[in-house]
Parts: sequence; C-alpha cells; structure tokens
Amino acid sequence: MKKEKERKYEYELIRSNRKSLALQVKADGSVIVRAPLRIAERRIETFAADHWDWVEKQRQRLSRQRENARRITEEERQEGIRKAKEIIPRRAACFAARMGVSYGRITIREQKTRWGSCSQKGNLNFNWKLVLMPPEILDYVVVHELAHRKEMNHSPRFWAVVEKELPDYRKRREELKIRSREFI
Repeated sequence: MKKEKERKYEYELIRSNRKSLALQVKADGSVIVRAPLRIAERRIETFAADHWDWVEKQRQRLSRQRENARRITEEERQEGIRKAKEIIPRRAACFAARMGVSYGRITIREQKTRWGSCSQKGNLNFNWKLVLMPPEILDYVVVHELAHRKEMNHSPRFWAVVEKELPDYRKRREELKIRSREFI
C-alpha cells in the first residue's frame, strides 16, 4: 500500500478532466486544489506553494467576514419572517403582473446559500433575510426569480427579461453580492 507523502501545505486534491490548476478556499478555511488528471504531484505542490500567500489572504478575509457577520436574535428572526411573508408576496404579485408571468406558491425560508429560487412547477422560494436588504435588492431577487418563468436558465435571453424590468439590474446584483457577506 502506497503511503501518501506529507505535504508542506494542507489541501484536498481533486483531480478531474480539466485543463488547468485551480485553488479554492472554502468558508471554513480549508483549501481545495483542483488539478488535471495527468499532472505531476510536484507541479501541484509548486502551484500551491506559489499561491499560498493568496490562500492566507482569503482566509483572513473570511475570518473578518465571520467576525463582522450580523448576529440575528430569535426575536429579529421571527419579526423578519413575518415581514417577509407580508412584503415578498406583494412584490412578487406586482412584478409578475408587470412582466406578464404567473407563478405557483411562494415559500419563505431561511437558506444558507440562496436568496431565492424558482422550481420547474413555478413555485418560488425566498430567503426571509431579503427584508433586511434595501428594497431595490429585494426587488432584484424577486424579478430574477420571476424571469425564470420565461427562461429557466441564465442565458442572454434570461438576462434580457431581467433588464427589461430592471435596467440597472447589474448594479443591484453587485450590491447583493457585497451585502450577502453580512448575512449568508
């Protein structure tokens, strides 16, 4: 049985049918190196070593995000869910009428990694924490999910549907990415 040699840098190695090396720092600070199937272990080690400063910077950034993450009390959570159940269906109905789309039921959830989703059946799911965002961000997520009622993908046609309703959607999308770090 071949013993795996000890690495200087700790990471999980995932080999796949890809052409390039890539590093990923996960939320917990662990590192994944993705590598082509036939690349030498020595080359992977060199790649990791050459980019370890970047890994450490990402770990520091993630640590700061965790420290600065907003702590939500149970009372705030319950109030947020109540508000979301009131506001989000109202915004969805308004935009659906303007966009000429229909949808099934709306469910309000507490998701760790998503702000919204749209099922094949047309049911919409939204993260209650959207009510903690500025209204224009909440509206962006609602329009994004409703646009899936016309295009169940993220093709240029999908983005054209979003842009028709929200010409500044790119700005809103960027703001959502920035603010997401506070909550998810």
